Amino acid sequence: MNFKYTKFTDQGSLFLTDFNCASFDKRLGEGDFYKIVWAKDKDILIRVDGYSVDLKKNQVLFCTPYNKIYLEPYLKGAISYIFNREFYCIRDHDHEVSCNGLLFLGTSEPIKIDLTEKERKSYELLFMFFEEEFETKDQIQGEMLLVLLKRLLIKSVRLVKRTMVDTELSQTKIDIVRQFNLLVDEHFKEKHKVSDYAELLNKSPKTLANAFAKYNDKSPLQIINERVILEAKRLLSFSEKSSKEIANNLGFLEASHFSKFYKNQTGESPTSYRKRE
Repeated sequence: MNFKYTKFTDQGSLFLTDFNCASFDKRLGEGDFYKIVWAKDKDILIRVDGYSVDLKKNQVLFCTPYNKIYLEPYLKGAISYIFNREFYCIRDHDHEVSCNGLLFLGTSEPIKIDLTEKERKSYELLFMFFEEEFETKDQIQGEMLLVLLKRLLIKSVRLVKRTMVDTELSQTKIDIVRQFNLLVDEHFKEKHKVSDYAELLNKSPKTLANAFAKYNDKSPLQIINERVILEAKRLLSFSEKSSKEIANNLGFLEASHFSKFYKNQTGESPTSYRKRE
């Protein structure tokens, strides 16, 4: 199965695929795409940004255009909704679905959610609606597919909120978390302190800490550190840059400071990680 819709006036594209084809562009599209991967029928193993992700049956993964995915040809057991900014821009339409910084975290590690049996049936029904619309070729096909995509995103945002420590967390605090996540993605190379982001948000560090205590089990500082480590691993795996160059790229004054930070966070040195990878 491999459906594709393209709006030729602005090159907006939406794919629905079960990956049961060899061509990479048919499986994930050529260009910058958001990717929602659902392990629909069984557990699957994929690689995201160079590391392995074990996606269990009825888990859903949300990747931005910056997250690079590799799947084996003819992968079975999963489906994916794939769309570009021209079809639906998450940032420009955030007021409609409120998923930027919650479902999609820019270049950060992708969000993964678990579906209950009830939620799986709901996703199955929505999947059937998508299939039906892809097979209906008329002048409103694009609008119908867009409505279904928005429904999928809103449904998924609700599921993410269900995983919060405090499921009654106010929208104001959820927005603080979302804005913090987006700012970290934008500034992590030069800003490594919680106070830096508190200032950008016009909030106190304590306010940020309280919001995250109710959101999940990670502190704001952990979010920053994990984002720096994720980028460091990408550079170590996919570039020829030296540790000194990577340190400079990530805002460390000395390569030794970067190496110490990396080992404290991961338990191994950057050199050891690069050799192992």
